[in-house]
Amino acid sequence: MLKSMLLLTRACEDLEKERQDREEEKVRYLGEKLPPLQLSGMSLEELQNLCKELHGKIDIVDEERYDCESKVGKHNKDLKLKVQDLGGKFKKPALRKVRVSADEMMRALLGSKHKGSMDLRANLKSVKKEDVLTTEVGDWRKNVEAMSGMEGRKKMFDTGGGAQ
Repeated sequence: MLKSMLLLTRACEDLEKERQDREEEKVRYLGEKLPPLQLSGMSLEELQNLCKELHGKIDIVDEERYDCESKVGKHNKDLKLKVQDLGGKFKKPALRKVRVSADEMMRALLGSKHKGSMDLRANLKSVKKEDVLTTEVGDWRKNVEAMSGMEGRKKMFDTGGGAQ
C-alpha cells in the first residue's frame, strides 16, 4: 500500500514537471520565432511591408503544417494496412458439429462424480388431452330478426348496447 502511494506521488510529480517543461519550451520557442513587434513610430509603408512579411511567414507555416498532417495521415494508413495484413494471416479453423449425448456431456463436466445414466425424457411432464367444451350458440337469425327495425334499435339504446 505504501509503495503504491509513493509510486503514485512520484508519477504525479513527474507529470507536473513534464507539463512545466513543455510550457517553458513553448515560451522559449515563441520567443525565438516571434520577436515582439515595435509598431510605434512606423510609417504606413513600413506597416504594409511588415504585414506582407507576416503573411509570407503564415503561408510558410501553413505549408509545413499541411505537409506534417499529410505525412501523419499516410503513416496511419500504412499502419492500418499492416494491422489488417497481420489479422488476415491467422485464420480461424472451421468448427465441426459434435454429437454428444447427455451422459457423455455430464461425464465430461463432472468427471468421475457422474453416476448412472440420465434419462431426460423421464423428467418431462405428461400432458393429458382434454376435450374442448363447445358452448351452444343459439340461432343467430332470431337475434338478428329481433334487433332489426325500430324496435331493435330502441332495445339497444334502452339496455345500453343491445343484446350482443
